[in-house]
Amino acid sequence: MLHVLGLGALFFPGLFLLARRCARRALPGWTMADRSLVGTRFVSSVQAVLATVSGLIIVSSCRDVRNDRHWLATAYLWFLIPYMTYDTYAMYLCHWYRSLEKENMDGKKLVMRAVKSFVQKDFLMFVHHMAILTILVPIGLYFRRGLGDFFVGCLLVAELSTPFVSLGKVLIQLKQQHTLLHKVNGGFILLTFFLCRILLFPFMYYAYGRQYGIPLYKVPFHIPLHCNVANASILAPQLYWFCLICRKAVRLYSNAQTKKVG
Repeated sequence: MLHVLGLGALFFPGLFLLARRCARRALPGWTMADRSLVGTRFVSSVQAVLATVSGLIIVSSCRDVRNDRHWLATAYLWFLIPYMTYDTYAMYLCHWYRSLEKENMDGKKLVMRAVKSFVQKDFLMFVHHMAILTILVPIGLYFRRGLGDFFVGCLLVAELSTPFVSLGKVLIQLKQQHTLLHKVNGGFILLTFFLCRILLFPFMYYAYGRQYGIPLYKVPFHIPLHCNVANASILAPQLYWFCLICRKAVRLYSNAQTKKVG
């Protein structure tokens, strides 16, 4: 799978540079930091679409949720390694460019400002990326012993909400947060995040229970403890992010209603 690893190492940074160049031509007044943010969000959306399509193919192909295999389940995990590595660096790069816009800063202060900004604003996302690279990917490639491609596919489908999240951030960058498009997109964020990142876990337990004739509420007691721990560890940050999304949605639609009344 080294060719898949190499392909990802070329594809994602190359797509980022292309997106940033297109942003420079389309929006010449934007700073390098703004163009880099758009580039990272575009690449994240492309990766999410690829992951979702791959996940749907895997899920629809695996009748036996425990034993059926599909080559994409392993291949895409290899493809995910360079993406997570690239995206971590790209997030830091955006903070670097923000710091670079500050005047009268020497190299050491510039680095420290970029690191501080990165840790403050993207720390949870950084931890999320590191957990995927150091824990989830090794488990998916080696420790699951070829079992559970169906569940790997399900986790890939969780990326469906990412393009809508990215579009929302780009609209805010363009100062279009009060438009109808932003409000409609916010609804899609809530829907896709809830379906594909929250309800996904009960669905996986339901699929396992249906195959083995086990009621949903008994499934956690029929699978290994480490599987339940892993699922809980993945679900916890999703619940946190979903709460944040709900709060933003309440503010967004409350402001819209206030303006209508006014």
